[in-house]
Amino acid sequence: MRLMKQAAKLLSVIVSVAALYSCTEQEEYTPKPKGYNRIDLPKAEYVKLTEDHPYTFEISKFSEVLKDTSPLAEPHWIDVYYPEYKCNVQITYKPLHNNKQTLNELFSDAHRLKGGHQKKATSIDELVTKTDNGKYVTYFELEGEVPSQFQFYVTDSTKHFLRGALYFRTATKNDSLSPVIEYMKNDIVHMMNTLEWKN
Repeated sequence: MRLMKQAAKLLSVIVSVAALYSCTEQEEYTPKPKGYNRIDLPKAEYVKLTEDHPYTFEISKFSEVLKDTSPLAEPHWIDVYYPEYKCNVQITYKPLHNNKQTLNELFSDAHRLKGGHQKKATSIDELVTKTDNGKYVTYFELEGEVPSQFQFYVTDSTKHFLRGALYFRTATKNDSLSPVIEYMKNDIVHMMNTLEWKN
């Protein structure tokens, strides 16, 4: 009987020590970084814009061309819409009729619209480059939680002025959309590299 009591006491001590040891020797917890859903992007494939406009370029075969339905929209304003990513490239077009004043106003508008994002943008980079087809395009790349991450305009200075802006219609944060934003930028550059005026 005495042996059983001693064994029970010993067992009780072992359990207590084990419990104490497990409490003091736990692994330190490190929170994991926030994760985002994986976004699978298709290999880029392009088709020619078929709608009748004073301009043409190649668009992604994964996009749809929608007529701009805003109250201020003009005849050759379109949205190149990507249903999979809930984003669009808004295209606006203005004929110049060799009018320098109109051209200067459109330059000012493009810079004003870009500047409207300065409060939320952490940086805005401007780049002027010559495309594969010999046209000069001005690109604006915006960083931060802005509604438009990439904007551009191109003109021949006498007849045509075309402006575009990328918009995402989602509340998802831009850092998680980063792969899609880069994918869209490549599509926009391809649009500009294949841009042709019709007259």
